[in-house]
Amino acid sequence: MIALKLTTVGSSTGFIVPKEVLTRLKLKKGDVLYLTETPDGYRLTPYDPEFARQMELAERIMQEDRDVLRALAK
Repeated sequence: MIALKLTTVGSSTGFIVPKEVLTRLKLKKGDVLYLTETPDGYRLTPYDPEFARQMELAERIMQEDRDVLRALAK
């Protein structure tokens, strides 16, 4: 477990992510993190749940309409 201390960043409040965490999550300055509520608290992740939902929907449509998409590609 890593404790993060809140600090003032300009006129906002933020925290510093340790270098080893950035490396492990493959993050760099300017990347976006998502804070999602879970039954156990909150989760901070570079994973975009909305993008994942959209990709699941696209994959389902591609699977269901495979023949139509193949015909359109010709």
